[in-house]
Amino acid sequence: MFTSTFLFTSLLIAPISIPNSTALGIKVAPANTGFIYASGKSTSIQSTPRLPSANLEKKSNFLINFNTVPSFARASIQTAVDVWAENFSSSVPVNVNVKWGSSSSYGVLASASSKNNFSNFTGAPDKTLYYASALANALAGKDLDPTNPEIEISITSSAPWYYGTDGKCPPRSYDLVSVILHEMGHGLGFISGSYYDVFSGYGRIDQPTPFDAYAQLPDGRRLSDMPSPSLETGKAMTTDLVWSGQNAVKANGGIKPKLYTPTTYEPGSSVAHLDERTFSQTGENAVMTPNLDAGEVFHLPGSLLLALFEDLRQKPPAGIASGTPQPPQNVKALISDRSAIIQFDPPVNYRLAQVSNYEIKNIQTGELINATESPVIFKGLKNGVKYTFSVSATNSLGTSNAVNSNSIIPEAAWKSTTVDGASDAKYLATATYAGKPVIAYSDSKNGDIKLATFSNNKWGIKTIDGNSTAFGRTTNDVSGYVSICTSVTGKTNYLHLFYADLKDKDLRYAVYDGKSWYYEIVDGDAPAIQDYKEFPRKRGGSDVSVSSACAVTSAGIQVFYRDESQGILLGAVKDKLDWRYEIVDGDKDTEDRTTGDVAFHLKSVTVGKKIHLIYDSVRGFDMDRNVTRSDMRYATRSSAFVEDWSYKTLDVPGNGISVAGFDVGISNGAKGVNVGWFTGSGASFPNPNQIRYQVLGANTFTDVTTSEYGIPNSPLTIDDKTIMFGCQLRLCALNRSNGSVDLISSATVQSGSSSSWITLNKIRYAVAGVSGKLTLLKP
Repeated sequence: MFTSTFLFTSLLIAPISIPNSTALGIKVAPANTGFIYASGKSTSIQSTPRLPSANLEKKSNFLINFNTVPSFARASIQTAVDVWAENFSSSVPVNVNVKWGSSSSYGVLASASSKNNFSNFTGAPDKTLYYASALANALAGKDLDPTNPEIEISITSSAPWYYGTDGKCPPRSYDLVSVILHEMGHGLGFISGSYYDVFSGYGRIDQPTPFDAYAQLPDGRRLSDMPSPSLETGKAMTTDLVWSGQNAVKANGGIKPKLYTPTTYEPGSSVAHLDERTFSQTGENAVMTPNLDAGEVFHLPGSLLLALFEDLRQKPPAGIASGTPQPPQNVKALISDRSAIIQFDPPVNYRLAQVSNYEIKNIQTGELINATESPVIFKGLKNGVKYTFSVSATNSLGTSNAVNSNSIIPEAAWKSTTVDGASDAKYLATATYAGKPVIAYSDSKNGDIKLATFSNNKWGIKTIDGNSTAFGRTTNDVSGYVSICTSVTGKTNYLHLFYADLKDKDLRYAVYDGKSWYYEIVDGDAPAIQDYKEFPRKRGGSDVSVSSACAVTSAGIQVFYRDESQGILLGAVKDKLDWRYEIVDGDKDTEDRTTGDVAFHLKSVTVGKKIHLIYDSVRGFDMDRNVTRSDMRYATRSSAFVEDWSYKTLDVPGNGISVAGFDVGISNGAKGVNVGWFTGSGASFPNPNQIRYQVLGANTFTDVTTSEYGIPNSPLTIDDKTIMFGCQLRLCALNRSNGSVDLISSATVQSGSSSSWITLNKIRYAVAGVSGKLTLLKP
């Protein structure tokens, strides 16, 4: 028999971090897991069951993975999930992993987690808050973590379940539809980031969720703004809390909905639920109360819960300020075209101060701009003129002291020409095929790989894959990483493309002989993952969609690619009609190899018969999956046999450098093979802060810091004269002869994107996806 108890939440607490507006990376925190218990009481209160209808419009697509769930329970789970599909809006599919089994805690009916919470992403209403995965994806308009499900639910198999979907649950059973509807609410974002120590009474909120920002104390302060950790915060979590969002207040008849905060803290029940006494007898609005009675049924989320979710999609109003703001931190001005990018971090007391506004002043002209967050673009400047700016923070009680930025001189960006305005070209590669310049690139909107060919002074564009199932093609999303090679056999020119299938996580291959395209899957489509210890190598079922680099020698076409499932570098050699497979690196520490997690970033170049590979080798991650330690690796061979590889570590942590990688570049030049990568130290963590490069075989590196243009980031492209790199999600060029930096584009490029050089009519152009378009740029 299930006895009366409370819901328990297991918490993983990540180190506290102040929001950093200059950081390019999205912040990740582990999400809380909710355990719902049976109350042990029975009720006759039942809401109207959901009536299935083909006319109901789905606002989102939920994909359920029934992990060990028996067939007789699936209809109930599907019914609850379908209800949320009709009420939760998202253009991004929501993956739900459902497990069926025993529970380690007595009385547990089910548990749910959003897996991870995300902050500092584009589209976040408040970048300082941590949004549940599915909600974050909906706000961002893209999947922020494609490798993990958005929601995980565990169901206790031994509970006395009612599996019907008609709402007629017997008084001694528990309605599975109602339980899943409740747990889905937690997984979609109805969850607090609070933690309470029952022994000391201290409370803490290290990664506040939007739920915490709407949870309000009787004096109007927000729970998310409380000092952490502190007894004061612990007391707030065991006194009255109400929801302050205007949508929920309106849905509750103008009264702020009361949250569940008993004087004796109940882990998991307290804070992250509607008050049991107030809402338990309200039918559909009882969905998110902490306890479930036997026979209790609700098959719709209710108007109040839907209003709460509308609030979660908006920026919470500011709370009550406690003292004037301290000055903004890390004020920085970056060079742009007829403008400047002003960056700053919030004051140290940003939670308590409730900053309502930042004032940015052009010290030379006196012009003022008001903003609510960083960064701020200060427009209307003159190129070639020096400017300095100041930033101050204001709240209802006053204004902080102003902090001056560095001085910058705006400069003109390169001239741009759009090749394909309908494709974002996040990933691209260039080559010369049969004497004509070509660009292979991604079209993320349609999930395609395209090819642009320059002929007779105009571009011809063709979709290569992603739009058909004929002749070995696919309609899966293939807009991932792409590499390109060319070869000649007799009088026939061949164009080789390797690209990622982002749905099935395969590596695909397309080859053109001047007349027709031929398609096949290189790897990733086998029924099972081949363990890295198993030989001989064969086609496997690993995720091989992260990175690739191809090479052509007299031995034939070869491709090298990351095995995301096992963290190793694989290779495949075309042997007549078949592929021969190998492990290149990442599997052992003998023979100059490594057991690091390799080839997140991978590039190659072929010189004569010799293949040169450069790639990163990660040795450590933090809780947010930021790289904390990594090496730069180099491998070379002049054959197609695995035993002929020779290896070298080009760069290791030391002398203030902890991470060598972030992205890599390689090219063949007049003086040898050029290689380059980004490096980062503790002060810049988790971002790089300089570019490091050399000609292979040289005794020293050249290091360049580009602070006036922003944090260096992907893409990275190197040749004899220039290093093209991302600079605060724009494009810049480093002149290797004198170390000067030019602004290529003030418009944005995507994080983790690709770039290249291409020569048209003897004029060299940079090519990249700029502002969502395939673009050429020249000085």
